[in-house]
Amino acid sequence: MTIIVLGTISLVTLFILSLTFGTIPISFSDAISSTLYLVEHWGNPATLNEQIIYLLRMPRAIAVIAVGAGLATAGTVMQALIKNPLVDPYITGVSSGASFGVALTVLGGVLLTGVYSFISIPIAAIVGAIGAFFLTMALAEGSGGRAMSYVLAGVIISIGLSAGTTLLMTFNSEKLHGILFWMFGSFAYMTWNNAIMITIPVAVILGIILFYARDLNTLLLGDEQAQQLGLNIRALKKIMVVLVSILTALCVAFCGVIGFVGLIVPHTTRILVGGDHRLLLPGSMLVGANVLLVADIACKTLMVPTELPIGAVIAAIGVPFFAYLMMREGKRYAM
Repeated sequence: MTIIVLGTISLVTLFILSLTFGTIPISFSDAISSTLYLVEHWGNPATLNEQIIYLLRMPRAIAVIAVGAGLATAGTVMQALIKNPLVDPYITGVSSGASFGVALTVLGGVLLTGVYSFISIPIAAIVGAIGAFFLTMALAEGSGGRAMSYVLAGVIISIGLSAGTTLLMTFNSEKLHGILFWMFGSFAYMTWNNAIMITIPVAVILGIILFYARDLNTLLLGDEQAQQLGLNIRALKKIMVVLVSILTALCVAFCGVIGFVGLIVPHTTRILVGGDHRLLLPGSMLVGANVLLVADIACKTLMVPTELPIGAVIAAIGVPFFAYLMMREGKRYAM
């Protein structure tokens, strides 16, 4: 409980801090007073600082929190389903599937575009993510269903979908700039509409997943023992696969591919609160939101006036962390 309280205090502090950074600097105290004013007046800005915070920085910070919590939870659930600590939405190919779906929409023109892109992009991301996860699961289970099989299957599916995305980009070179910026991951152009499209469905899915925390604990006992305790494993896995795929797709659709949050955060949280999913899931949501807010602040401040892509910053941290996990856990999951 102490971790939850500290995480919440840290999250509120980072949220206010994120409102202070940008082209026009705003002090921490001004950010607090402007936020309180906006809350009291139902988001009706009166000054320039309040307009900047309300129209530009607040939707961005809210979206960062939702995406951080969503990706961290997706990674936590995947690790429980597959019983492998080396998987996350990025490793299992789910992020690549969502990315391929969006690239197909934006570059290929297969789905509706223009005024309908607001709907077609998240739908394309969800279809791509669910398809990629089912392909990964089918390939892994067809090759024996060992823990490491899921990692290898995810890598294969991810490479295949990345190749498809590259081919689409090759035949649509005039649109490369926009899609490349999106693929590196960025919250720079986040609007209130996008933030709402991310935050509300992500919050609903996180609430549903919390409802299954006890079942995820039972699943970790092993399939045979879980069935003896009355758990319908097949139904649980199908529900979780769909929820996690939609969760990842919603996070990817509007801000691009951000890898390794779903890998780093569950492990860090497990060290802090243990493996009980009744604590691990809310803990991962809080830590994920904190981590991504810190990364987003770093992106805005490290090389002013240039803004770094958040996907690259997270990957720079995630790659050595994944290498460490491979060294430590690899022998346990040898095929």
